[in-house]
Amino acid sequence: MRVIIIGPPGSGKSTQADLFSQYFQIPHISTGDMFREAFKTGTILGKKAKEHQTSGGLVPDELTIEIVLERLNQPDCSKGFLLDGFPRNVAQAYALDKILQSMPGKLDGVINIEVDDEILLERITNRRVCSQCGETYHLTYYPPKQEDICNLCGGKIYQRSDDTIEIARSRIIVYHEQTKPLIDYYRSQGLLIEVNGDQDIHKVLRDIIKGVCNDS
Repeated sequence: MRVIIIGPPGSGKSTQADLFSQYFQIPHISTGDMFREAFKTGTILGKKAKEHQTSGGLVPDELTIEIVLERLNQPDCSKGFLLDGFPRNVAQAYALDKILQSMPGKLDGVINIEVDDEILLERITNRRVCSQCGETYHLTYYPPKQEDICNLCGGKIYQRSDDTIEIARSRIIVYHEQTKPLIDYYRSQGLLIEVNGDQDIHKVLRDIIKGVCNDS
């Protein structure tokens, strides 16, 4: 099973990626995880990527592609993988096509989790995170039992700086601008699986599994 998952901030993409990878027993590979691992192990590629991030710039496509290729060649990817955060644009999608041509199997589908912008804003701006253990809360649907205190560890709960209304709107706009060509690219190949993300978590997962298995 070789799958890509995409979705705007606040869509629940990371949660679904974790559940999907557990269900199919394949690695959930996110760009962030790949960069952190490359930084930690101190590879040449990792050092180059860290230089770009430290200076406040984006990691170039060419370097990102090299790090992805390095990760996909690891043994745990032999039976499949779920890519999260890559590709981010059509140029990266072309590069991924070439990578997959040299590997057994094919791309089984591209999951696109869809949620209306206003719902995304409500989810993002009401999200809170524990400063100690990272547990995530929602002020409406999953509030802490005690205001501003984590249920699990007693740590202080806070709002991330990128979860404010102004930044959240900007992130959603940028996502649509950057991702629409990618969605069109995979739709033209018959690989796009569109899933309504405004449902119960487990219903979303069932729809994703159904879509992938029916299209495989």
